[in-house]
Amino acid sequence: MVTLAQFFELLASNPFLALVILLVLGTIFVNGATDAANAIAEVVGTRSMDIDSAITMSVICNFIGLIGMTFISTAVADTISGMVDFGGDSHLAMIALAASTVGIVTWGLVTWIFGIPTSESHALIAGLTGSALAVSGGLDGVNMGEWVKVIYGLIFSTVLGFLAGWVIAKVIPIACKDSDRRRANNFFGKMQIAGAAGVALMHGAQDGQKFMSTAMLAIALTVGKSVGDMGGFPLWLEVLCAGVMAIGTAIGGKKIIKKVGMEMVQLDKYQGFSASISATVSLFIATVTGLPVSTTHTKTAAIMGAGAAKDPRSVNWGVCKEMVLTWIFTFPGCGLIGFVLAKLFLVIF
Repeated sequence: MVTLAQFFELLASNPFLALVILLVLGTIFVNGATDAANAIAEVVGTRSMDIDSAITMSVICNFIGLIGMTFISTAVADTISGMVDFGGDSHLAMIALAASTVGIVTWGLVTWIFGIPTSESHALIAGLTGSALAVSGGLDGVNMGEWVKVIYGLIFSTVLGFLAGWVIAKVIPIACKDSDRRRANNFFGKMQIAGAAGVALMHGAQDGQKFMSTAMLAIALTVGKSVGDMGGFPLWLEVLCAGVMAIGTAIGGKKIIKKVGMEMVQLDKYQGFSASISATVSLFIATVTGLPVSTTHTKTAAIMGAGAAKDPRSVNWGVCKEMVLTWIFTFPGCGLIGFVLAKLFLVIF
């Protein structure tokens, strides 16, 4: 396992590694500002928490989630690191990795500026795939056995997130029909905070592993090894990635929270709880089984399901359409950016 001292030695002797690590940390920062913020959006939308308190909770839970989950499973990180093959030339591989990270940061910043909660997870996968195709010159650069898990995860997160949110939001009013409304609202307000904390924990576990594996891939390529030969993920790397994600959430999270929590659908507290618990369970199952799903995608599907359970008209389907179109364009858009930048970088470097 690479130590922090060895990491600094590698940075000093290989400036290009320093650039790639900086770019990877940039993608983690943007992920914190977009995906991590989306994880806590509805708890603000229902006014169970104020926006600053929610962001503070998310920062803490993301940090704990990434570090804690690595003791349980690193299946998602293993999937991401094995998804592409940049070939045996470590210099070309680093160029391709740099190109993909530039594409991811660019895509994430553009969508953040417009307040659109795009999926940094999908952008990461698309960027890595595009640059791998550019370097390999064909499909040899993509491990389809691992890549197909993205499709499985996309279907899984959408269907389970929406259906679970819908079912739970249907069951709760029936189960609580004889309860005092004020007491029920107070109870589900507190439960919603717990649910939002759960989503934030799982976001750190799911998305944190994706980007941590990308940083480890850069280190492994520098020393001419595979990620599997590096002896696992060192604690200092987990702390670094979790810390940068937390900073991104603290600095840039408000814009996305307002879009998802206040514009897409107006939820009651029990609906917010339904969405949070549905997303938490879905993300946990995906993480331990190695499915690289989008936290944004999963949570938004759960929110739509919980909102539609009460009244489909309460959902702002125009905002939903905007998000879905962004997701649809992420794979070809970010993949193309990664491909073009990889070709350009190969010429320059």
